[in-house]
Amino acid sequence: MSLRNHRLSLPQIQSAYELIRAPFKHSPQYVVPGLSKHLGVELVAKIEALNPIRSFKARGAEILAARASSDEKIICASAGNFGQAVAYSCSARNIQCTIYASKHANKLKVKMMRAFGAQVILAGEDFDEAKVHAKAEAGRVGARFVEDGLDIETLEGAGSIGLELLELDRPLDVLLIPLGNGALASGIARVVKEKNPTTKVIVVQAQGASAMVASLRTQSYIENEAVNTICDGIAVRTPVKQSLIDLAPLIDDTLLVSDDTTIKAMQIIHQEMGLVCEPSGAVGISALLDDLSRFQGQRVGTILCGGNVTPQQMKMWQNV
Repeated sequence: MSLRNHRLSLPQIQSAYELIRAPFKHSPQYVVPGLSKHLGVELVAKIEALNPIRSFKARGAEILAARASSDEKIICASAGNFGQAVAYSCSARNIQCTIYASKHANKLKVKMMRAFGAQVILAGEDFDEAKVHAKAEAGRVGARFVEDGLDIETLEGAGSIGLELLELDRPLDVLLIPLGNGALASGIARVVKEKNPTTKVIVVQAQGASAMVASLRTQSYIENEAVNTICDGIAVRTPVKQSLIDLAPLIDDTLLVSDDTTIKAMQIIHQEMGLVCEPSGAVGISALLDDLSRFQGQRVGTILCGGNVTPQQMKMWQNV
């Protein structure tokens, strides 16, 4: 599939950008001197954790809620960040929403979903099981089921990050993007590949939740029987088929990283940038740590896409 035939276009993204409220736009993006020196690259970080929900997910949720009718009922599944985003954006517009999350979901994220006004139902052993329950309930009650990575608003929201990356003083050589269900990578890469086609787009996934990468590498559909990673925000066991189609013409490579290296990445981000980054947001730095020689001397960008970490996790991963 060529870019011309891609279901997401730049005019779509540019139009949708206007629907995103100010707290979720123009997130910081800058060269990080300390990390650049440590890693041997010119590292450009795009920080998507300094907003009311501490995640990039609100960009797509803002577009979704802005287009919804006031009497519409929305149901979705989430590992936590997308649910917070939908809850926050729907609450601001008096739209009813219900979020399904795993029985083992991050407790802080569940607490915040409820605080932002959503009804939260815990069902299933993981995110993908929760999604099955959510879809069934939406069908039963006649609500709109929103699927992150499938509904175009989620891609348009991520694409708005790509528009902001175009404002950098010069293009990136490499862009490392966390890969979960594919919305973040598809949206950003759609913009970058059209405007800066020489930038290599590499998606990064956790070794313990590798279904999307395995599917992309083999050009087939591969599900995992289970996931085993601290990167809950990208712990996808069952890929979104449309996401594989969306990503195929946009990415140059795929990488898998270990949880151990991701913890090191989180610690370095905290030490060098003073930021709390959740595991899913740190996998781009983790990829650099895994293979420093590959990226030496290059201008490398990554998205620190979330910062929701519980106090217990801070003690465990950051020793604080």
